[in-house]
Amino acid sequence: MNKLDRKLIRDLAQMKGQVIAIALVIAAGIAVFTMSMCTYTSLKNGQLSFYRDFQFADIFASSRRCPNSVIERIKDIRGVSAVETRLTYEVLLNVPGMSEPATAKLISIPDSGESRLNQVYIARGRMLEPNRDGEVVVSELFADAHGFVPGDTVSAIINGKLQELKIVGIALSPEFIAQIQGGSLLPDKKRYGIFWMNHRELESAFDMSGAFNNVSLKLAYGTNPRDVMDHLDRLLEPYGGIGAYDRGENLSHQFVNDELKQLQTMATLAPTIFLSVAAFLLNIVITRIITKQREQIAALKAFGYSNFEVGMHFLNLVLLIAISGMVVGTLFGIWMAKNLTEMYQTFYKFPLLTFELNIAAILIALLLTTFVTLLGTWIAVRKAIRVPPAEAMRPEPPPDFRPTLIEKLIPTRLLPATLRMVVRNVQRKPFKSSTSIFGIAMSISVLIVGSFSLDSLDYLIEFQFRKAQRQDLTVGFIEPATASVVYELSNLDGVLDSETMRAAASRICFKHRSRRIGITGLEPNPQLFRLLNSDEEVVQIPEHGLMLNSKLAEVLGCKRGDFVTVEILEGQRPTLDLEVTALVDEFGGMNAYIAKKQLHELLGESEVASGAFLKVDANKLDDIFTELESRPGIGSVSIKDAAIVSFMETVAENMLTMRAFNIMFAVVIAIGVVYNGARISLSEQSRDLATMRVIGFTRNEVSTVLLGEIGLFTLVALPLGCLIGFGLAWLLILGLATENYRIPLVINGSTYAFACAVVIGATLVSGWIVQRRIAKLDLVSALKTKD
Repeated sequence: MNKLDRKLIRDLAQMKGQVIAIALVIAAGIAVFTMSMCTYTSLKNGQLSFYRDFQFADIFASSRRCPNSVIERIKDIRGVSAVETRLTYEVLLNVPGMSEPATAKLISIPDSGESRLNQVYIARGRMLEPNRDGEVVVSELFADAHGFVPGDTVSAIINGKLQELKIVGIALSPEFIAQIQGGSLLPDKKRYGIFWMNHRELESAFDMSGAFNNVSLKLAYGTNPRDVMDHLDRLLEPYGGIGAYDRGENLSHQFVNDELKQLQTMATLAPTIFLSVAAFLLNIVITRIITKQREQIAALKAFGYSNFEVGMHFLNLVLLIAISGMVVGTLFGIWMAKNLTEMYQTFYKFPLLTFELNIAAILIALLLTTFVTLLGTWIAVRKAIRVPPAEAMRPEPPPDFRPTLIEKLIPTRLLPATLRMVVRNVQRKPFKSSTSIFGIAMSISVLIVGSFSLDSLDYLIEFQFRKAQRQDLTVGFIEPATASVVYELSNLDGVLDSETMRAAASRICFKHRSRRIGITGLEPNPQLFRLLNSDEEVVQIPEHGLMLNSKLAEVLGCKRGDFVTVEILEGQRPTLDLEVTALVDEFGGMNAYIAKKQLHELLGESEVASGAFLKVDANKLDDIFTELESRPGIGSVSIKDAAIVSFMETVAENMLTMRAFNIMFAVVIAIGVVYNGARISLSEQSRDLATMRVIGFTRNEVSTVLLGEIGLFTLVALPLGCLIGFGLAWLLILGLATENYRIPLVINGSTYAFACAVVIGATLVSGWIVQRRIAKLDLVSALKTKD
């Protein structure tokens, strides 16, 4: 070991507290990056292998009833490599142990037992056997939620008839990695399940002999999906087709891709913040070391060490700190990624989702750490290697103290000597003061970013499920119901209020952009399902025109007052231009709304309803559920309170898990920044403080000079940190927003108070440590500096 290496070790030992603090800040950033990238790799590869091995389709389309004779024409579409037709229906289930009804999506399986597309993976039990009625294979999410095993039975109302179904297998499908009912904000594994049945049995139950109502296509490589979808739409239009869509509009696929997008956002934003703070800390630490060791640098050069050797000595010092943090962060990030992958396996269902170590991410982390370290310290190191030995032998010229602006405004006799010293020290080194304030402000901002998600979730639930959606139940009809059916439903014992709605599939276009969206027709002045704007004001339903939620308007690129082209995909399939009369705020999906009466006119129908919103007496819920289950025309029942529970168990749980990690890392930054700033100030001012003690200042007065500076920095940083935190939270919200759900930007005063309290606490602890060191200050050693 050469002399410079021994000096390096001594330097690290003398500043071990600062080294640990900086290394932990770097570790926090690298841990988030490693966790996000490794989890992204694991989830993405699991998704792609499942899609590939079980033939996930590229194109999907539904119709009311299409004869099998059309299948050959579909196969003839240019670019289609495989076709799978089937029957799909949603029915109510009577699940043991549940008072409320659940909904099952029935999907037919060819009598041969093997689908060409969207194949089923049997996790437990067996596949359906031909010519055996009453058998079903159930999705694993639904089965696990209820504890079902092969051999159990469940009752379903199939086309108005109660039928007992025997579960023979538990299965997974690439089409339902995440299990989401159409029109729902989030998955509900307890109240929505996928059931696969023999095609012959389902065909007989719904009188669909020789016909299908759902088709999936696999495309040849290089085929344009849009051309295939247009051709498929023309074929299915006479049979009630409601528009083909590609894999990108599959709800499960969207949900998994949204999670992948959020992991990418986390891998970008968090490391940028943490490593920027680390670069700042390294810069001020290495600057302080070089300033303190001017004479040592001169002596090294005088003894023949080259500029390169001296520069590499200091670069090795910071690289050793950075690499230590990188190693700790990588190991911790791998541990977090393994746990996050296991959590995803319980939420998303894959045949095999294993943790995959992303070697490229680790190499990027190494390069990123090295780059940030060199970027943060190069200026200070260059200064060390360029200073001539003769000049370095002399101490730095004393600072030029002049009266500050505060001293000019306030009479000198009103300012204690210690306070004047604090103000002059801050003014003497404006760059150091500014960077210290900025570093503390960043620690506050990171705490805010790590904590505000709980505020946003509380507001989202209050806005979406309390103020806007005030119904208790949402009932969906298999076929549009007449006024008499709706009247009968609204007069059930325990139903306090009801409103109807009409939904129709449509395609909305604006310029070159389009989206396949369900339009919902609402009654005038609804009270149970209200539309609100960003100010939480009720948006009235206009007699004519279209209302879009803000996300759909953003995707289409339109605004209020623009005209959009609406193609209704049901009934007479009219196409017309409608004015966007209002924008409404929602945090889930992309939706369009219209007056129910106007939608009836466009469809050329009487006043029928696709569903109803019900306000019910909580004491009579069980009776109402029993009544709803007995009515054959009802296809689904959604319970608002259950949706809230589902929300808290999915998005909220994931976000709160990440919040815990973010807060932990933010506390590391807060302590690292404040503690380093205090230690550096003590090191720089040790001679001045010792001089004050010698000439008669008390320990408290001496401590006031240093701690007053730290306190001033913290006081100025508090409002700045809150402002930066708001901006970073806004950037994070933009990065996490998807077409399926958005998180509102809401930061309560308690979150700002928490962030400020943590930093103030870190300041007090650091101040206490520094005060102890001041009390133990060796006056003789501190005053030995040569002048």
